Amino acid sequence: MQSTDIRQPDYFHKVVDCQWACPAHTPVPEYIRLIAAGRHADAYMVNWKSNVFPGVLGRTCDRPCEPACRRGRVEESSGHTPEPVAICRLKRVAADNKGDVAERMPKPAGKKNGKRVACVGAGPASLTVARDLAPLGYEVVVFDGEAKAGGFIRSQIPRFRLPESVIDEEVGYCLDLGAEFRSGQRIESMRALLAEGYDAVFVGCGAPRGRDLQLPGRSEAAGHIHIGIDWLASVSFGHVTAVGERVIVLGGGNTAMDCCRSARRLGGKEVTVVVRSGFEEMKASPWEKEDAQHEGIPIRNYLVPLAFLHRDGRLTGMRFQHVRPEIDANGRRQLLPSGEPDVEIGCDEVLIAVGQENAFPWIEQDLGIEFDRWGLPKLDERTHQSTLPTVFFGGDAAFGPKNIIWAVAHGHEAAVSIDKLLSGEDISERPLPATVMISQKMGIHEWSYDNDITNAARNKVPWAPAEITLNSISTEVELGFDPVLAFKEAERCLNCDVQTVFTLNKCIECDACVDICPMDCISFVGNGEESELRQRLTAPALNLTQDLYVADGLKTGRAMVKDEDLCLHCGLCAERCPTGAWDMQKFLLEMTHAGPGCRSGLRAAA
Repeated sequence: MQSTDIRQPDYFHKVVDCQWACPAHTPVPEYIRLIAAGRHADAYMVNWKSNVFPGVLGRTCDRPCEPACRRGRVEESSGHTPEPVAICRLKRVAADNKGDVAERMPKPAGKKNGKRVACVGAGPASLTVARDLAPLGYEVVVFDGEAKAGGFIRSQIPRFRLPESVIDEEVGYCLDLGAEFRSGQRIESMRALLAEGYDAVFVGCGAPRGRDLQLPGRSEAAGHIHIGIDWLASVSFGHVTAVGERVIVLGGGNTAMDCCRSARRLGGKEVTVVVRSGFEEMKASPWEKEDAQHEGIPIRNYLVPLAFLHRDGRLTGMRFQHVRPEIDANGRRQLLPSGEPDVEIGCDEVLIAVGQENAFPWIEQDLGIEFDRWGLPKLDERTHQSTLPTVFFGGDAAFGPKNIIWAVAHGHEAAVSIDKLLSGEDISERPLPATVMISQKMGIHEWSYDNDITNAARNKVPWAPAEITLNSISTEVELGFDPVLAFKEAERCLNCDVQTVFTLNKCIECDACVDICPMDCISFVGNGEESELRQRLTAPALNLTQDLYVADGLKTGRAMVKDEDLCLHCGLCAERCPTGAWDMQKFLLEMTHAGPGCRSGLRAAA
């Protein structure tokens, strides 16, 4: 294997698994250390620069960072139950305890640059575009049919999960940077919008249409059957304040979980979730399913809806067919009738949450914007540019329903594209992130970070009493970590951004680092092809998704090989090394957003 070039930005970025997995690449260990130090405002601003909505995401994020957390892998290899650091809930700690950060926010541009950008929809993707471009002098206008900005953050997420005050605050930070919000103005024609002379248009209107189920009895009982996302919006805006005592929720995603928990609070005494698939295959996040079950809501699996039952125009129940999973000859999984008798479940109302789809009837077909067979726009996945060069898409409107953090990431990328396009640059040339390596050495064998590895289990987030929360649609269920619990949870972080950096010409091959390493992740061996080299290490490197750190050319002809998968970043190798060949260096990565840093001419001049 060739020696590792640690100057490449992605090398150590991939080692910081949580940051690598985050679509917005938030520097997770950095803000966790700040929280542990009680520097909540600093931690909030680190988050705000990357993910825009720390308070919102600290309550609602789909947490792609947590399954990637190295803590879970280390505990699993030690025979313990794998429990990643509660990264998402620590983000909320920063938001809840930050104090007043208004003065730390960027200021609106003093002078406009003459370029106009329209954002369709005021959801997280559009607000990210507005936040990134408005301070640069762009005249950004955000259109939305609702009275307040926020999009699906405001209309679809129940208040018992996300208080409106948090939405108001963080949406306000975006709009206060100089964007104009035109409330109550739903765009009905892309042609008309383009005719207003905008230099670029960003479409971030979400996936506004919920899928329906056209089954026998649907039209006869229509008054008691509701599309889940529309029903949640009606609840959010106060148009729906009660529900029948017996409620069936169809679907296994996060929207279904929000529907069933909301119905439970609005008077539903028998709320049942029914899913076609198995429990483990449900699209809802594991914690969303756990929260529903914690509130006494049963989830019934492998039932396919057949009909809505009704009497004299009143819904009385639903009929379902039992199915079982089977793998066919081509390896495809299918659901087949199990042969059991159909089952009937009584109900007064049904909430359909079986998926969402885009709806673009307002985009005329002859404008040059092409769509695929699923009704999604044909886009360059990196630049978010459509087949009409001045029109960009992001969030659920781009690639279908995902989480808020994905919408934020799309907004950042689209803002870079728009900035480069309107600066006369090639938008396919994407800016590299900025990286810095800083030694953490203090004295000879001391570090400026806490490298003690605690064996503490993941801390549970306190909940408000069920007798209070289940009787209120707006009382927040999770109370969040207090500073003491936050410190304990932050201490579980392994500081994966503090890297073990090896200097070849300082090594005397004493193997002291090999002896001291608690994970046997360092080896001094003869070089070879990666597949066989992985097998010859002190501990075989079995996780092929993690790199080997290789430094070839030692005096004995051997190579130093470290398995990044096993490393705890504890610093014992550097403490033991008599020559300083090992050093602990903090790796900071900052994504390049719209602005001078993303423009090739200015970067070259700098």
